Amino acid sequence: MSARRLLISYAHPDDESFGLGGLISKYVEQGVEVYLICATNGDVGTVSPEMLNGYGSVAELRLAELERASEILKFKRVYKLGFKDSGMMGSETSKDPLCLWQTPQEIVVRRVVEVMREVRPHVVITFNKYGGYGHPDHIAIQRATTTAFSLSADPAYEIDGLTAYQPQKLYYSNIPKRQIQFMINVMRLRGMDPRRVGKNKDIDVQAIVDNAEPIHTLVDIRHYYDAWDRASACHKSQLGGGAPRIPKKLRKYLAPYQGFTRVFPAPAANRIDERDLFDGVRLD
Repeated sequence: MSARRLLISYAHPDDESFGLGGLISKYVEQGVEVYLICATNGDVGTVSPEMLNGYGSVAELRLAELERASEILKFKRVYKLGFKDSGMMGSETSKDPLCLWQTPQEIVVRRVVEVMREVRPHVVITFNKYGGYGHPDHIAIQRATTTAFSLSADPAYEIDGLTAYQPQKLYYSNIPKRQIQFMINVMRLRGMDPRRVGKNKDIDVQAIVDNAEPIHTLVDIRHYYDAWDRASACHKSQLGGGAPRIPKKLRKYLAPYQGFTRVFPAPAANRIDERDLFDGVRLD
């Protein structure tokens, strides 16, 4: 029987660990071949100067951290597309014509179609339309991946040496609203402004709730917190392992699942109707 194949299409070194570390670990343990697209080199990420000791650039450091995390998560393969990081929306770096946000979408789409036709995944995951927290690179790769999901099956869309292939399911990653609302409540109790969060105070957690999409699939990841935390800790330059976390004893009650919006095939109603991303998948 052919192995199940999962393709995750994300933007930066660290997105894979911070966002889906538990889910990746679970599916790899079950024998699923998990592949990753990392669209940018993370070169605009804020990094403390001492972190750069031994590295020639921020990009070199960020990609080295990705390599270490990948060893823990055990990807079948990581595809590094090499686009420049755009930084946050409205920043000067997001206006750079070479960054992912400014790159013509058809260029990014073609790169993603190439990966899809090579990997031939049964299931594809990318960000939601808001890009998780409004990051332009997240939005850019989400749009490109959604378009590529359909184009990959079109024989008229020619890529030398790669035949058309249609993945069976497309998901947007999401966090259940109640989990985000819990985070907001904790922030307010600590005197923090939920609209100005993060190292640079440029993340609006309330907007994450406001732009959340319906969740159709919840995957239980309660037994994979340790692997999730170890992979996240590899991204030390981005506060991996250093950010406040819910105590483990509470996590299994407050954050037992990772949630997803099923885009294709479209659900009959906006309700939770799956506990496994591979429900209904036919193996080739």
